[in-house]
Amino acid sequence: MLLDPARWDLAQRIDDVLDALPPELRGHVYAETHQSAIELASEPRRTVVEAVAQLDAMRRELSAALQPLRVAAAAAGTHPTALGSETEVSNDGRHRLVYRTMRELARREPTFALHVHVGVDDAPSALRLFNRMRAHLPLLLALSANSPYWQGRDSGLASVRTAVFQEFPRTGMPRAFSSYGEWVEALDTLLRAGAIPEPTFLWWDIRLQPRFGTVEIRVMDAQSTVADTAALVALVQSVARLELEEGFVAAELVAAPEVLEENRFLAARDGMEAELIDPCAGRLRPARAQLDELLAAAAPHADALGCRAELEDAARLADEPGAARQRALGRSAPLPRVVRELAERF
Repeated sequence: MLLDPARWDLAQRIDDVLDALPPELRGHVYAETHQSAIELASEPRRTVVEAVAQLDAMRRELSAALQPLRVAAAAAGTHPTALGSETEVSNDGRHRLVYRTMRELARREPTFALHVHVGVDDAPSALRLFNRMRAHLPLLLALSANSPYWQGRDSGLASVRTAVFQEFPRTGMPRAFSSYGEWVEALDTLLRAGAIPEPTFLWWDIRLQPRFGTVEIRVMDAQSTVADTAALVALVQSVARLELEEGFVAAELVAAPEVLEENRFLAARDGMEAELIDPCAGRLRPARAQLDELLAAAAPHADALGCRAELEDAARLADEPGAARQRALGRSAPLPRVVRELAERF
């Protein structure tokens, strides 16, 4: 999010920022639907460590480039006090098209997410990973929850971003597909009919990206620090390798869309304090216990990927998640102070 340090509200300055970027950032920084939002995109990297190092460098370079403009940056799922009435849509072609098709929904408060791509060798493997990773999305959402405030008040949710973003169509938990061909046919139906202009107008919590050869996990809130981001990236990559190499998640959960939908809501509401449905046990189980089991199973795969330290940091994030940190400060300080803290963590 782009911020005005004078009042710590959103700065509708994306055009100014893009014009002021140094050469090393161009090609990695993009406009988003809202003029107060900016996307940082790392290059494809072989390891989590390399990707996170590039992200760290980009955050530092962006902060330096923003200083002469009297603009700051921060990351969280939502801005705590933003109002839709103050939102301005970006001027580039894609986002004007979003506004034309979404109408005033595009002027809702901006939301900010962490997207992680997993490179996969072939289409059948990508589809298998897509189906199986759906079962992990609620736990990833719970761990990443970093948006308790909405329109200047506590929403009661750990990730209000999840609820706000769901005002858009083609969001949320996608269904499982029996084959890559079935996925292609489903997508082609929307394209041939002219309902969507191209595949990236599917804004599901997870989606296939054939042009990149990746499965893209999109369910998580943006993280305020690079360290928190690294923990989630390591978890995603390690769990993806676990599922492709061994399989871990129960088939009963993969095949139960109503359970996944309910778990998604519980995760957005309660974060790591959530209890999620375990269909095999036939009861609710604490998200923390499920995370511990997943971390243990994923550890050998983190070793293979060279990200064991980052994976182990997920346990620390579970103990001090972003939503809880924001609330702890918000109980004793006004919300602009919370935003200032987010900018300092950036």
